[in-house]
Amino acid sequence: MSAVHELDPIRITPFGVPGLALLWVLTVVAFGIFAFRASQLVRLMMRGRPENRFDRLPARVLHVARHVFLQPRIFNETSIGLAHFLIFWGFCVYVACFMWGLLRGLFPVLPIPYPDEVRLVGLFLDVFAVVVLLGLVAAAVRRAFFAPPHLHLSVDANLILLWIGTLMLSSLFGGAFRLVGEGAPSPWLPFGSLLMPGLAGAGEAAGSWVKAMWWVHTLGVLSFLIYLPYSKHLHLMASPFNVFFGSLRPAGDLAIAGASEESAAGAAKWEEFTWKQLLGGLSCAECGRCDRACPAATSGFPLLPQQIIQKLKKNMIETGLAKPGQEPPAFIGGVMTEAELWACTTCMSCMERCAVLNEQIPTIVQMRRHLVSEGAVEKTLQDMMASLNRYGNSFGKSDRMRAKWTQPLPAKPKDARKEPVEYLWYVGDYASFDPRLEDITRKTAEILQQAGVDFGLLYEGERNAGNDVRRVGEEGLFETLRDKNAQVLAKAQFQAIVTTDPHTYNTLKNEYAWDGRAVTVLHYTELLDRLLAQGRLPLKKRLAGRVTYHDPCYLGRYNGVYDPPRRVLQALGLELVEMPRSRNRSYCCGAGGGRIWMEDVPGIKERPAESRVREAAGLAGVDTLVVSCPKDIAMFRDAVKTTDNEGKIAVKDLAELVWEAMQG
Repeated sequence: MSAVHELDPIRITPFGVPGLALLWVLTVVAFGIFAFRASQLVRLMMRGRPENRFDRLPARVLHVARHVFLQPRIFNETSIGLAHFLIFWGFCVYVACFMWGLLRGLFPVLPIPYPDEVRLVGLFLDVFAVVVLLGLVAAAVRRAFFAPPHLHLSVDANLILLWIGTLMLSSLFGGAFRLVGEGAPSPWLPFGSLLMPGLAGAGEAAGSWVKAMWWVHTLGVLSFLIYLPYSKHLHLMASPFNVFFGSLRPAGDLAIAGASEESAAGAAKWEEFTWKQLLGGLSCAECGRCDRACPAATSGFPLLPQQIIQKLKKNMIETGLAKPGQEPPAFIGGVMTEAELWACTTCMSCMERCAVLNEQIPTIVQMRRHLVSEGAVEKTLQDMMASLNRYGNSFGKSDRMRAKWTQPLPAKPKDARKEPVEYLWYVGDYASFDPRLEDITRKTAEILQQAGVDFGLLYEGERNAGNDVRRVGEEGLFETLRDKNAQVLAKAQFQAIVTTDPHTYNTLKNEYAWDGRAVTVLHYTELLDRLLAQGRLPLKKRLAGRVTYHDPCYLGRYNGVYDPPRRVLQALGLELVEMPRSRNRSYCCGAGGGRIWMEDVPGIKERPAESRVREAAGLAGVDTLVVSCPKDIAMFRDAVKTTDNEGKIAVKDLAELVWEAMQG
């Protein structure tokens, strides 16, 4: 505002009340209500179970710098990313300038100007107000006419757009009225100068309008401060803390760092979640990005990741603040249905898209743990876990049958328990026992033998690694499998582990302690890529054709392995055509999180595997869908049949193509 004494907005006396006194009263009331509600929510959150999220503080600061200030995940939806980014920074800039102006208003004796009295700041506010208004228009048009699925279209959300717009307009018009009073435009307020001609009629009242705009702006911010912790926009306050306390461990590690042993039993009430999981509910922006990415939601399963987080938050607030004597509703089985929890494929699409870095999958698994402890598990899952407990594999086969697939090989692989090898091949259940995979597994072994790779197996000593068991929620069985495997692995002599199963790869790499040893775990696509780079893979012919490649969830999103399989395909001479959903946006096959062992629920639109096969079959000239996960072979070959795409597209493992190129 103008430095002229008469234009000081504090120098008013509405209803005989001095402006300074009024400002103090409004400020104390607004900040008091805000502090009361914030402390109320923090006390509720801290009633959750403990979890250590105070480690690696420098890395956490960098985490905030990237995900709060730069917000790269906002741009995973290009249609609104820039607009939201501008709105966010407009909010931050105007809050900072508001606090500056409020401090100047509350303490008139301070020798500081109002922010817009500083020419450079005034220019920035003038230009930025217009930029933010354009972002608000884009957001409003999107919500009104082009709203994507699962976007939360509430009055609450529309109100915030109106609120921010009012703040921007009051700032713009305040500058314009000041120019009217001064009688000349200014290059320091370009948009205010454009508004001048339309406001010329204000004449001598321009000074009063300057003060009025300052008070509109101030009252708008103070009222928003009261409204904020009671609304969906609580995430503006909570999400920076959610990012700061975000997990810095590998995405594929489901352990709860520093948590009590009770956490392994799961959670049935909101107090049984960790404080960080409760903070996630307060941080949710209700944007629907996670729902739009979720294969279960898209297929029509009763799961919306956003609602998992929202239901937990609402239950915490409603139950935690309930009056004494009120009977809280049952959480699991009431607020949260079992069907929602079992629908998750743990593909991590929701977590990959979440702009505030919520951790939906650990929250879901925490509730699954409770269901498992209560025996609330469908029969197919019970049978699978019984097989794992008795035989160490999900097929219920004798452990002596695990290496039966090796019998036709020209040379029997070494036993890594009896002699040292360079690579220990941890084969996995599906590659060992599923008849659909036996030929692929043998071809993979022949590739390694022809390349001169020194590798060995654990034979009957191998057990299921436990990745999917843990995500089903059977923590005790996971620990049993892990401990038995650890005993066998401790006796084996190897330099690195290789596996064809991304699920096994994930849990060996991220969830086994290895007694503090640094153990290298490779997926076979990484090993093939390495052999090609070393000139050790004897390719005898180049293949021709157009293919597409499916990124497995546990290889791609969980562990960031995207380029090695693509480099192998290129070396084979094949033309790779990317699907619309590829790399970190790859669509799940639907097998993860134990779903491969569960029955589909009635009424779903289309299984994820079927949707993925249609996507691949729709690519011009592509006749092969290349995969690098045994479960993908099972899921996609079935889906080719159920979608009537037999003869149109074939599903092949990358190893099959490499083997073909090595035959000459």
